Amino acid sequence: MALPGVTPPRLVPVLHKIKDAYLFWYTLLSSLPKTHRYSLGQRIDRIFIECIECVSAAAFLSPQEKMPYVRHAIRKIDTLKILLLVLWETKSIDTKKYIALSEKIDEIGRMLGGWNGQLSKQNSSRK
Repeated sequence: MALPGVTPPRLVPVLHKIKDAYLFWYTLLSSLPKTHRYSLGQRIDRIFIECIECVSAAAFLSPQEKMPYVRHAIRKIDTLKILLLVLWETKSIDTKKYIALSEKIDEIGRMLGGWNGQLSKQNSSRK
């Protein structure tokens, strides 16, 4: 809900996508069975936050300094995919919600991969 007269900060597009995916995840977290909510659920939650931190940091660094943060975020996204698959296979989240969240995460992965490729080209042309 937007407050009148208050504009939200402009986010890097991939950061906006991660935030949206996290907000969707946050609604699912409380509905997980207790056996997974406080173990796998909390781990997924932390990984989402770590990914947000990596992309936030990369957004404000020089192109040479961005690459390790972007690559770290890619690894985190890949880990999220596997952990969410485990939740789905154990029937802790239903198929529709799993697909919806997986599509968001796949898009984030593509965006990060494109950013990484762009940074690789920029850094190799500077040498």
